[in-house]
Amino acid sequence: MGKRNFSVASLPGFGTIAIITFIFLYLPIVTLVVYSFNEAASMSRWEGFSLRWYEAALANRQVQDVSIRSLVIAGWAATLATILATMAALATTRNERRFPGQTMIYALINQPLMVPEIVTGVALLIFFAMIKIATGYQGLGYLIAAHTAFCIPFAYLPIRARLETMDLTLERAAADLYATPLQAFRHVTLPLLVPGILAGFMLGFVTSLDTVVITEFVKSAGQDTLPTYMLGQLRRVVTPEMNAISTLFLLLSLIAVTVFFLLSRKKA
Repeated sequence: MGKRNFSVASLPGFGTIAIITFIFLYLPIVTLVVYSFNEAASMSRWEGFSLRWYEAALANRQVQDVSIRSLVIAGWAATLATILATMAALATTRNERRFPGQTMIYALINQPLMVPEIVTGVALLIFFAMIKIATGYQGLGYLIAAHTAFCIPFAYLPIRARLETMDLTLERAAADLYATPLQAFRHVTLPLLVPGILAGFMLGFVTSLDTVVITEFVKSAGQDTLPTYMLGQLRRVVTPEMNAISTLFLLLSLIAVTVFFLLSRKKA
């Protein structure tokens, strides 16, 4: 008898478990989005459709400030992380043979993915505290540096995956046509790598935008980002305005993830 392919979907109860899992995952999110349009100030009753909480959230000066700060930090962190991740991906993939220490380099690059965020946050807190004492600098540079370090592996993964699907013979052909390594990179490698770079940037941007634990440890007074501001507000009281902010935040993340998905699907 020939071997039959095993499918998890054929197991008894698979469909029921899948449905229950999706309900637990997405029902709270759907509830949050629905009640962000509730006219009432209480989550206990529905009084009709309204955009009042979106208007209140968008008119809130503090929300505006923390949102702009979050976007600035995420933009800088994603840009720097993408540049560093691109250089790391080129160094670790554009080789015909493995080199000594390559596995260790992979582990070091992906270290933020394996270490709990709270450990990274405490380590950065101690390290940056020493720098603050020595220099007296208290700016956003610490948050940008912390987010950059955390986002590098997220940007590295799609860039490396893109490079591994690209044929080295294209660059060899450019070299045969007397192109310098820089010219081959500029005219051959980089154009083919752009979708991976953009995907890495978007993934790094979303990761930075959502980071709470590291931000809580590293930020100074008056440096709240949108997630840490929301966390502070939720400790006091849950208001429909928080639902509206969360929905807008969710929409932004969905747009970024969708762009990342579309870019990562492109073939070299």
